[in-house]
Amino acid sequence: MNFRVTTGCLVAFSMLAGAWSQVHAQSDRWQQRVKYTMDVKVDAPANQFKGQQHLEYFNNSPDTLKRVFYHLYWNAFQPNSMMDVRSRELGKILLGKDKKGNDRYDWDARVRDRISKLTPDEIGYQKIISLKKDGKPQSYKVVETILVVELDKPIMPHSKVVFDMEFESQVPVQIRRSGRTNSEGVDFSMAQWYPKMCEYDYEGWHPTPYIAREFYGVWGDYDVKITMDKKYVIAGTGYLQNPNEIGYGYEAPGTKVNRPAGDKMTWHFVAPNVHDFVWAADPDYKHITQKVDGFTAHFFYIENDKTRETWPQLAKMIPAAYDYIKVHYGPYPYKQYSFIQGGDGGMEYPMATLIMGNGTMSGLYGVAMHEWMHSWYQGMLATNESLYPWMDEGFTTFAENNVIYNTIDSLKGRNPQAGEYDGYFALANSKYEEPASTHADHYNTNYGYSLTAYSKGAVFLEQLGYVIGAKNRDNGLLRYYNEWRFKHPNANDFIRVMEKESGIMLDWYKQYFINSTKHIDYGIDSVYANGNKTIVRLRKIGLMPMPIDLMVTSKQNNKLLHYIPLSIMFGEKPNENPSIRRVVDNVWYWTNPTYEVEINMPLTEIKKLEIDPSERMADMDRSNNTVVF
Repeated sequence: MNFRVTTGCLVAFSMLAGAWSQVHAQSDRWQQRVKYTMDVKVDAPANQFKGQQHLEYFNNSPDTLKRVFYHLYWNAFQPNSMMDVRSRELGKILLGKDKKGNDRYDWDARVRDRISKLTPDEIGYQKIISLKKDGKPQSYKVVETILVVELDKPIMPHSKVVFDMEFESQVPVQIRRSGRTNSEGVDFSMAQWYPKMCEYDYEGWHPTPYIAREFYGVWGDYDVKITMDKKYVIAGTGYLQNPNEIGYGYEAPGTKVNRPAGDKMTWHFVAPNVHDFVWAADPDYKHITQKVDGFTAHFFYIENDKTRETWPQLAKMIPAAYDYIKVHYGPYPYKQYSFIQGGDGGMEYPMATLIMGNGTMSGLYGVAMHEWMHSWYQGMLATNESLYPWMDEGFTTFAENNVIYNTIDSLKGRNPQAGEYDGYFALANSKYEEPASTHADHYNTNYGYSLTAYSKGAVFLEQLGYVIGAKNRDNGLLRYYNEWRFKHPNANDFIRVMEKESGIMLDWYKQYFINSTKHIDYGIDSVYANGNKTIVRLRKIGLMPMPIDLMVTSKQNNKLLHYIPLSIMFGEKPNENPSIRRVVDNVWYWTNPTYEVEINMPLTEIKKLEIDPSERMADMDRSNNTVVF
């Protein structure tokens, strides 16, 4: 890869099969860059490996860096680690009763108190044997899952340095994302397996301790060699460089596989322009492929009576899913993606995912679509998931639901986001809601985090379609993809894209729905006749203001939509249904608790009045939204 460092952070890199066009970061946004070369030797019977890491680090910032930080994620899997203590403390919180009447605590069911019970041969660790910068040993200390490196000489702005590291690791018993022998019998789920440079961006360093949540990484290129017993089949991020030497379904059709002598084999993967690298290994993996528009989908699973049917069916469903995805969210830019049985549920990584594989067909398709859609919002756009979990999980959930409900015949025509509204309302009616701007690790409950990041994040996008029009929202999502992929956008970047697309000001929407826990509740306060006209008084009951759609249905079943823009929008959404006549009323000032709509129709002619007939507004109490005469 040819790389040149300039003030504007112009990065030229080789991408996919050909050369990707040059990527220009925003004029006020620079990005660091990394190039990893790693060689690991796996002792599978001992569940350990040794690794060498050569890391080229490009400081594209205007800052002088006097120290750097690495993640050592597997150190979390030791008794009394932060992850262990945090899980046990949250597990003491009583949320209420489950459907069977039993006490329901706020456990992460995958972690619970399991880390506290690990024995020395079951724990995970990442030990640094040596670390050099530009050939000179560096001073460092380990703060559990963070390696702090005090540099002998600072890294100057717009310069490159090289770090060389030797490390040893023990694969933990599978508890959270990573580990050995998961519940479905997969031998190795190798996520967060190597010392990984922390991200440094316009907000500074992000040495986030690993206590359960998500990740944030530096864009770069990976060249990884993994040597282990020949019996294992390896799946992961990147393109296998020696397929005809490896076999196991990687080889070109009709090619004779020539494996090396001995009982071990080296797998060589290359992954361009990604921010992480995952792999998994099992001797019983079955490997099948599916050609899709522009890339190949790989599937690795342990065959049994169920998976023998479900995984090949999943492979056949991918092309139709991608037909929908590329139109609505943008094309997938790499030449491969791997769906890999492993992990503890579903977890996304660049060019690959680890998913549980023994469930029903609908469950397998659902988790596969969720994790694959992360390739857009975590893999390519890659916001800081710790700071903006709703932009990652929420946007992914929104897209996943749309893909599923538009590719499964029995679901077509239903509301894809109905379940997310139910989840948000449950959260809003509980005592566990916190602002969606809360750092992912610092939510007071797992319950609050999950429903905020996933459900409220998805509602944010669906409801945005109500505010600016679904077409503007959808066009804005493609614009967001095109403008911000590979650039780590933040919340303001997304809002600005939607403002430019719609011509509507949206800072208020983010402030209320993301940065606060204020809720929406509108109602029809009163209705009275005024000659040949009807006056409808609307009331803002909740603390969050919104524009209002008021549908008027006559006794002849004719429909008329009164649209009331919110004053601080400084614009109006287009008429989403031209077949229904729309009247645009004067703006509603958010300071005013009531608003009167004058309908040019006698009260005696009106059959029904309804606020938000599309039900996209997250109104906490819809019982006062409709009046039927």
